[in-house]
Amino acid sequence: MSWFLKGIKRGIKTEKFPKEEPLDVAPWSTELKGEGKVDCPTNAIDNGWEKEKCIFCRRCFPEYKPTGNVNIFGVEKNNTTFKRSFYIYPIDVGTCGGCNLELKLLTSPQYDMSRFGIFFTNTPRHADALLVMGIMTEGMREALMRAYEAIPEPKLVILLGTCAISGGLLGLPPEIKGDVKIAGCPPNPYTILKALMEAKGD
Repeated sequence: MSWFLKGIKRGIKTEKFPKEEPLDVAPWSTELKGEGKVDCPTNAIDNGWEKEKCIFCRRCFPEYKPTGNVNIFGVEKNNTTFKRSFYIYPIDVGTCGGCNLELKLLTSPQYDMSRFGIFFTNTPRHADALLVMGIMTEGMREALMRAYEAIPEPKLVILLGTCAISGGLLGLPPEIKGDVKIAGCPPNPYTILKALMEAKGD
């Protein structure tokens, strides 16, 4: 049965987040806190926890544990021009597929990003923001820059996931400056949604 028919039959299923706290958040995609020496493969835990490097492999457990805080993102620049409608052009430059799946969940009735005026577009020429996922692969280098140049000003660049921010465990990050950095491996849908809302000036 389609989501549309399910919605009619069972009533509204969209969450009340962010007006209310998340109902059922996956703990190992939230802030980590703890102390002690651990063997971290990405050096995310040296002097405290660096969310931009963490791949949530759990090798730091039980010294470090998830807190349930989904606010593990940073917004260096936002633009209130996009307050009423915010069109995003996602580009995968070398992911495992995890970030893609979590991002796609935002269109489901549970999260329903369109209620906040956030949409995907199939062409960078109609986009307000470029959302980059994955490590930089040679074959996607030119495609990334062409997509960036095709987006009209003003525009934002959003880096989604540890690979896009720091290269994670696999390689090097894309050579592009991010206005918004959303940590996680992969990021939680709640985290992504909240970061996108801040980016558009909500």
